Amino acid sequence: MTANFTSSSILWLPVTLALYFAACELHQRAGKSPLLNPTLLTITCISTALLGSGVAYSDYFESVKILHYLLGTAVVALAIPLYGNLQRMDGNLKAMAAALICGSLTSIVVGVALAQALGASLSTILSITPKSATAAVSMEIARMIGGVPAVTACLTIFTGITGAVIGPYLLNACGVQTPFARGLALGTASHGIATARAFTEDEVTGCWASLAMGLNAILTAFFAPLIVSAFFGLK
Repeated sequence: MTANFTSSSILWLPVTLALYFAACELHQRAGKSPLLNPTLLTITCISTALLGSGVAYSDYFESVKILHYLLGTAVVALAIPLYGNLQRMDGNLKAMAAALICGSLTSIVVGVALAQALGASLSTILSITPKSATAAVSMEIARMIGGVPAVTACLTIFTGITGAVIGPYLLNACGVQTPFARGLALGTASHGIATARAFTEDEVTGCWASLAMGLNAILTAFFAPLIVSAFFGLK
């Protein structure tokens, strides 16, 4: 009876929403501390609940699949604040292009080189390669170059959470304070999760992060196969 209840679609959707709103409230009361990232807190709580109740992830996903659908809608909705801040792009196009290209290449090359130096298998290295693109794109890139999409999905989420938690502290330590630079850095390195973190700073930072996230996905799809070919001779 308990197992049937915990795997019920009636339970997990409201539980997920309640946990996320509680995490957001905690995040606000703690002064928006990156260490209390709402996404990280919610994932931790849900994972613990699933392990404790013995519910399979497939059952959980079936219960909350409406959120997966709405995720695409939310990404599209990022265009609204971006459109309202288009005038801020004047004079920044060259700097933005240079930052995006450097950031995209660095993310791919450093990931591949570090994994190779640590003795990771070729399959793991290929799965790591597109980790800084948003999840849906990174999984397709991994499939295209011979990686394992499921592994890439985990690495992409880990990259996003790490960037959202550590990124603001690192930018502060480096003296990076302008919304333009902070947004580009967070969106390029850590896609959607860090973009959501950028919006908690201010709308302009979030707009730059959302633009960087989208453009980096395109750049990663272009650069990843070329870098894999250069490193390993794969086609």
